[in-house]
Amino acid sequence: MHPATIRALYRRLKAANPRPRSELEYSSPFELLVAVMLSAHTTDKSVNAATRRLFPRANTPQALLALGVEGVRPYLRSVGLYNTKSQNLIGLCQRLVEHHGGEVPRERAALEALPGVGRKTASIILNIVFGEHEIAVDTHIFRVANRSGLAPGKTPLAVEQGLLARTPPQFKHDAHHWLLLHGRYVCTARAPACPGCLIADLCEYPDKTVSAPSQKTSRGRSDERPAPRARHRRAAAG
Repeated sequence: MHPATIRALYRRLKAANPRPRSELEYSSPFELLVAVMLSAHTTDKSVNAATRRLFPRANTPQALLALGVEGVRPYLRSVGLYNTKSQNLIGLCQRLVEHHGGEVPRERAALEALPGVGRKTASIILNIVFGEHEIAVDTHIFRVANRSGLAPGKTPLAVEQGLLARTPPQFKHDAHHWLLLHGRYVCTARAPACPGCLIADLCEYPDKTVSAPSQKTSRGRSDERPAPRARHRRAAAG
C-alpha cells in the first residue's frame, strides 16, 4: 500500500473515531493489566462480566493475593480457561508485589516476565498506560493488516513490525484501537461489511463483499451494540 494511501486510511479512521478506547473496563493500570491478561481467547464482554464482580472485591495485587487461587476462581467463571487464568492472576500479583512494589512495570521485559502476559498484552499496557507507540497485533488486526494490504505478514510479529514501520508517527498511538475496532465490527472474518466500509476504496482486498451482511456503522460499531460503559480512563504515565 502506498504511503499516501496509508495516511488517507488513518485520517478516515481518526475522523470517524477521534478518541478510540479499549472496550475493556478498568480504572487503574493494574485493573487494565488484569483485564487484558484475562481477555486472551475470550471476549471483552466476558472479561467485563468477570471484573465487574471481581474488582469491587479486590483490585490490587495485595488484595487479590489475599484471595488466593481458590478465592479468585469463582469470579472468573465467565472467562475462557478460567482455571489457568486464576493461577496466572495470582502468580502475576505475587511477582508484582515481590519484584515491583505492587506497581505495573513500564519495561517490556518485566511485563512479559509476568505470568499470563505475552507480547500482545505487554504492548497494550505500554501503549495505553505509558503512552508508547506500540501496536499490539491480535486476530482482528492481523486480518485487517493482511486483507487490506496495509501491512501484510505471515506472523503477528511480522505484521506488528510492518505496521510500526508504515504507520505515520501521528497515528501510531491510536492505530491499535482503530484497527482492532475496524476488524471487530466491519472487516469481520466471515463476511466483511465492505459496502459500508469507510476505507473500502483504499483497501486492496480482492474479494470484497457486495452487500452488507448486517447493520454496521462506519465508525466500527454495530448499530445494535451499546457503547461500552464509561468506567475506564486512560491511565497515561509519561
